[in-house]
Amino acid sequence: MYFVSATPLTFQDELVPEGTTLVGLSALVYALDVQAPVRVACCVSEKHIRGGSRVEGGWKVFDKRFLLGETFGDHLTFALKHEAMDLLVLKRVFDAIDPGEMKAFVLSAPTGAPSRRAWFLYETLTGNQLDVQDAPNVAFVDLLDPKAYFTAEPRPSKRHKVRDNLLGNARFCPVIRRTPALEDFCTLMLADKAHEAVGRIGKHIIARAASFMLLADSRASFEIEGERPPRSRLERWGKAVQQAGKNPLDMAEIIRLHGVLIEDNRFIKVGLRQDGVFLGERDRYGEPLPEFIGACPDDLENLTAGLIEANTRMREAGLDAVLQAAATAFGFVYVHPHEDGNGRLHRCLIQHVLAERKFTPPGMVFPVSSVMLDRIDAYKATLQGHSGPLMRYIEWQPTPERNVEVLNDTADLYRYYDCTDEAEFLYACVCHTVEHDLPREIDYIRRHDEAMRAIMEAIEMPDRLAEDFIMFMRQNQWELPKRRRSNEFEALTDTEVSMLENIVRDAFGGFENA
Repeated sequence: MYFVSATPLTFQDELVPEGTTLVGLSALVYALDVQAPVRVACCVSEKHIRGGSRVEGGWKVFDKRFLLGETFGDHLTFALKHEAMDLLVLKRVFDAIDPGEMKAFVLSAPTGAPSRRAWFLYETLTGNQLDVQDAPNVAFVDLLDPKAYFTAEPRPSKRHKVRDNLLGNARFCPVIRRTPALEDFCTLMLADKAHEAVGRIGKHIIARAASFMLLADSRASFEIEGERPPRSRLERWGKAVQQAGKNPLDMAEIIRLHGVLIEDNRFIKVGLRQDGVFLGERDRYGEPLPEFIGACPDDLENLTAGLIEANTRMREAGLDAVLQAAATAFGFVYVHPHEDGNGRLHRCLIQHVLAERKFTPPGMVFPVSSVMLDRIDAYKATLQGHSGPLMRYIEWQPTPERNVEVLNDTADLYRYYDCTDEAEFLYACVCHTVEHDLPREIDYIRRHDEAMRAIMEAIEMPDRLAEDFIMFMRQNQWELPKRRRSNEFEALTDTEVSMLENIVRDAFGGFENA
C-alpha cells in the first residue's frame, strides 16, 4: 500500500495543500523515498474541483474522483494518464519497487494500455525483464501520445505491443511536450523564410552578411562565458563553427571541435574529462561552491554515446530541426563532458544541427549566440530551471585539488530530461534571428553599399576612410563626431561634411540603429 495521509506534510520542502492527498509520481516518490525531483507535484483534493483540476502555487490539484486507489498500480496508472512523462522519476521508481510488485501490476491488466506502457518502460529503462509472457494479440499502442509530445518514428515492441516513439533510448532520452508556443513556432516555417530572404539577394551580399553574422555569433559565444578573446582566436573558432554540419556528429567530431576551441592544451585536456567539474563560485579559501555539478567521469562515455544515438534518431525521424538542436545541445551542456569549453561547444552544436538539417542557408551561421547574449537572464534561468532541482540529489565532497568528487550514482540525472522549456527558449532565439537579424543585416549591407557609392561619387577618398565616415556616424546617432571632424576629416570643408552626412542619413533613413 502506498497511501499518503491527507494531513499537512511537506513534499520536496513544500507544504502539501490542506485537504489533499499526494497522488501519482509524487505519492510514489514520497512513499519509496525516491531520489529524483518531481517537477510538477500532484495531489488529489477531498472536494470536487470545477474543471477537474487547478494549479495552486507549485501544485496541480485534482478533483477527488481522480484518486483511483492507494496501491502502487493506482498511482502509476494515474501518472501515466494525467502527468507529463518523466523518465527520470519513473526510472528511479522502477529501481525502488520490488519486481514482483511490477509483475503483479502488469498481470492485473495485461491488455490494458497503461500497464503495457509501464511494462515497456520498466524493462527498457532498468534492463530487467519481468517473468511475464509476451502481451496477447491486442492492438499496438503508442508509448507517447503524438498529440501531446513531439515523437520519433515508432519502433514496434512485439513483446509489449507498444510502439516506441521516444526521441532517444535507455542511454539518453529527452522529452519535448507539445505546448502552444512550440506548435506556433513550428508553423512559422522559419527555414523557408531564411532561404527566401537569402535567395532574393546577390551572392556578394550573402557572403558579407554570412561573414558578419559568423563573427557576431563567435564573439557573443565567448562573451557569454565572460571572455574577450583576441580576433585571431575568434576567427579560429569561427572557422570551426562555419564547418558545422559538414561532418557527422559523433564522438570524433565532438573531440575535434573541442581541440579547435582549446588552442593551448598544456593545462586543459582535450576530449572527455577525467575529473569532476562544477559551475559556481569558490569561497575565500578556494573551496568549491557549486551551483551545478556535471556528470561523473566514469559515466561520460556512455552518456555521450547515448546523446549521439538520440541525435541520430531525431534526425532520421525528421523531427523539427530546432527541437533536435535544443535536445542535443542542452543535453550536452547538462552532461558537461569536457574540462572546459562546454558552453561554447553546446552553442556550436546548435549550429551543427541547423546546418546539417539544412535549416540555415548554405554557408550561413545564424547569430543565435548573439540573441542568447541579449537574453542572458532568460538563458541562465532556462539552464538553472533544469539543473537547480537536481543538485539536492547529487552527493559530493571537495577534493584536495579544490575540485568536486561525486559520491553517489547520478547517471540517470543526465540521461533523462524534459527539454520543453529549452526548446521554447531556443526557438524564440532562432525566430528573432530569422525575422529580425538576418533581414536587418541584409538591409544594412544594401544601405551601406548605397552610401559608399554616393560618397565616392561626391568626393574622392580611400574606401577605408569612407567606411570610417559611415561607422563614426552610426556610432554617434548619425552625426559625425566633432573629434573625428577635426582629425580624420579635417581636410573636408563644412559644406562637404554636411553633404556627406546627408548622403549617409538618406541611405540609412528609417534603419534601426541597434
